[in-house]
Parts: sequence; structure tokens; C-alpha cells
Amino acid sequence: MTALMATLIVGLGTYFSRSSFILALAKRRIPGPVMVALQFVAPAVLASLVVALLIDEDGGVAMGPPEILGFVVAGVVARLTKNHILTLVAGMGVFWIVRVLV
Repeated sequence: MTALMATLIVGLGTYFSRSSFILALAKRRIPGPVMVALQFVAPAVLASLVVALLIDEDGGVAMGPPEILGFVVAGVVARLTKNHILTLVAGMGVFWIVRVLV
């Protein structure tokens, strides 16, 4: 199996699994407690991505100046704006810039 074929199969599987969930709930009203719980999905996903990036092969923490500065900037932006997208863009932007410079 080629990499292109695997990518297409996984992409189609992901698309159909997500669209079936959306179509199944299209005409239903989502309960309030579920909506409240869904508000925490974006921060949980962001936190899991950050933790996954900070663990090295041996299970230790791998943090340097780019990661620390990216965290600080992302934390400040998150606190001031409460915008997940802006937080991600600011933190990753600082991370990449510092990583290139250091």
C-alpha cells in the first residue's frame, strides 16, 4: 500500500465518521450539560498536544528557551483574549521564531 493510498483511506474514514455523527444529531437538540462539556474540548486538545510535544523518547521533559517563551506568550494571550486560535498562533509564532534564532 502506498502512502497516498493510506492517506486517502484514513482521510475518508475520518470524514465519514465525523459526518455521520453530525448528520445523526442534525435534527436533535443537544442537552445543556453536553454543550457545557463541549466547551472544554478545545483547551483539552491544546493541552494534550503541548504535553505530547514536551515529552522526549525516554519519557523525560524536553523544554528549552523556545518552549518556555512560547508558553509564556501563549499564557498571556490566553489570559487577555480568551481566544484559542489567537493563543495558538501567538504561542507557536514565538516558539518558531525563537527556535530559528537560538
